[in-house]
Amino acid sequence: MPQPQPRRFAQIVHLKPLAVAAYKECHANVWPEILQKIKECNIVDYSIYFDNDRTLFATFKYVGTDIEADMENMRSLPKMREWWAMTDGMQESPIPGAVSSAEGPGWWKPLDEVFHTD
Repeated sequence: MPQPQPRRFAQIVHLKPLAVAAYKECHANVWPEILQKIKECNIVDYSIYFDNDRTLFATFKYVGTDIEADMENMRSLPKMREWWAMTDGMQESPIPGAVSSAEGPGWWKPLDEVFHTD
């Protein structure tokens, strides 16, 4: 069976000004359970960038076949929900009505791809 083509995702969220150092520190030391679950849920080539103002930009590739099931799998890990609660507290979502990474309409704002080349 052929492998599915990777789907590229890009998204943004805003970082609270007083949280920059803490956010960088926790991402310099990501918990092993988080890294393992990201891979298990078919997410690869995941990077987060900071514009040194307030915007975080994340990009990753999804290489699975059922993103809804994989995201539910990710939400099922208590350590992931703990990680999200910690990092969400450092962020401000640009999505109206956003509650958290674990529930609601989403936390990070998805971006439309306007150009790509391999």
